Amino acid sequence: MKVALDSQPAEPSRENEDFAAAVPGAAVLLDGAGVAGAETGCVHGIAWFSATLGGLLLSAVSTQSTRPLVECLADSIRAVRSLHGDTCDLAHRASPTSTVVAVRAGAGVLEYLVLGDSTLLLADLDGETTAVTDQRSDEVGKRLRAPVDLLPTGSAEHVVALAEYREALTGLRNQPGGFWIAGPDPLAAEHAFTGTAPVESLTSVTLLSDGATRLVDLFELATWQDTLAAVGSVGSVGSVGSVGSVGPDGLIRRVREAEAGDPDGRRWPRGKAQDDATILHWVLA
Repeated sequence: MKVALDSQPAEPSRENEDFAAAVPGAAVLLDGAGVAGAETGCVHGIAWFSATLGGLLLSAVSTQSTRPLVECLADSIRAVRSLHGDTCDLAHRASPTSTVVAVRAGAGVLEYLVLGDSTLLLADLDGETTAVTDQRSDEVGKRLRAPVDLLPTGSAEHVVALAEYREALTGLRNQPGGFWIAGPDPLAAEHAFTGTAPVESLTSVTLLSDGATRLVDLFELATWQDTLAAVGSVGSVGSVGSVGSVGPDGLIRRVREAEAGDPDGRRWPRGKAQDDATILHWVLA
């Protein structure tokens, strides 16, 4: 199993709330959701939640090969809940949550699950790239965040507007008409996007947190094909940067360069000037 992985916090001094790992035949990526330093009702924190859920999920999908990924995720959420239900307020509106991407290869089939706004890229033998992304949170967010995007990122006014936006967004989390994400309730797993593909038709799968996909879906400086090229499966980086593969760490550097060129969010309005960024690239053929 050939895997390339890099994960970097938004800032060196901050805890990384992303988690990614792989074992033979399976891989997971989670992006913890919350506001750094804000009250969550959990004494452990967002990074603990995403790492604990990610570890349990990877164990489940790799050791229970016939169990559907949705059931593996639901069981893992229940297990995390049991670990901190006695010490933490799991009914808190801002209780830690996480996106989830999980893939498992076996018996000639790749199974996948995507919940929340992280992305899975499937590269096939014909050179086509398919992005599987859960855009429900983005669609809800677009309806709410217009006042935020009018303000410079990081300004006092932006901080206030962002807090109001996040409060409104939290009210639509794991609700009909809103969006779904892994949190205290295992029922969220039933709303994940799932699918399969023949392993023999694929060359690689790539798991990315939304902090790593900004060049495509926020900055519009690259395509999914460019992204795949950069992490190493094909030979030209295109609009991402210099020719040749740069690997997951190099692609994240490209993201950081773009972020640094627009620190106030004037060109690209966004909630965070920088975000945790994680890429796991698994070569299948």
